Formats: sequence, C-alpha cells, structure tokens
Amino acid sequence: MAGTVLARSAHFVLHFCRFDSAVSTQDSSPGKPVFHKGLDSDRAAVGALVPKRWAKRAVTRNTIKRQIHHVSQLFETQLAPGAHVVRLRSAFDLQQFPSATSAPLRAAIRQELMALFSQTGHSAVAPRP
Repeated sequence: MAGTVLARSAHFVLHFCRFDSAVSTQDSSPGKPVFHKGLDSDRAAVGALVPKRWAKRAVTRNTIKRQIHHVSQLFETQLAPGAHVVRLRSAFDLQQFPSATSAPLRAAIRQELMALFSQTGHSAVAPRP
C-alpha cells in the first residue's frame, strides 16, 4: 500500500508499485527487488484485498475477488509492469444488496471495477476465449 494510488471509486482503490522500486529490507544484497520470486518483471501482477470488515460473508468476499481478477484480465495488456492491488475500502449497502452473492451485486461490482480500471487511462479489451 506504500505505492501510488492510481484510481479510486466509491468502494475500491487501485494501488500500484513498480517491481524495481520495492527493495527488500530483509535481504542482505542491497537493491534486490522484493518481487523477484515467481513473477515476471515485465508483466502486471494483480492482487485483491477484501477485508472481512467490509464484506462479512466469505461468499461475498470470494465473489468480489473473482470479479476483480476477471476485470483485471480485460485490462492486463494496458497495465504497467508491476504490482497492482485492488482494495475494497467500504461495504456495499445491505439494504440494496441483501443477498451475499446475487446477479445485481455482481453487476454493480463489475461496473464499478470497469470504471476504476478505466480511470487509469486505458480501455478494456475483449476477453480471450
């Protein structure tokens, strides 16, 4: 979360940190990136942070995470190489979405995530079959 905030929406924040800008403090070799294991330094990595504080039920948290990963795939070619983290920063209204996972909730999440990723100045591409 120490990186740059790329975009904000009513419920989400998109954080970004370049792979080469993060330096490990536990490693004895200075200047070695934290994100060196298992990640390509020339691709974007997207993570989802959905706290139990804002989505009490596990099924809701999993639905939100699935939507984050699916929408991020639409934008993966436009995202800069580095670590991108989408963080849920407020709860969805239980009066409007009483079901833990429903089509209207998924549609609302997807629409807001599309707007969030669009704020970065990129457009979505059609998903690969």
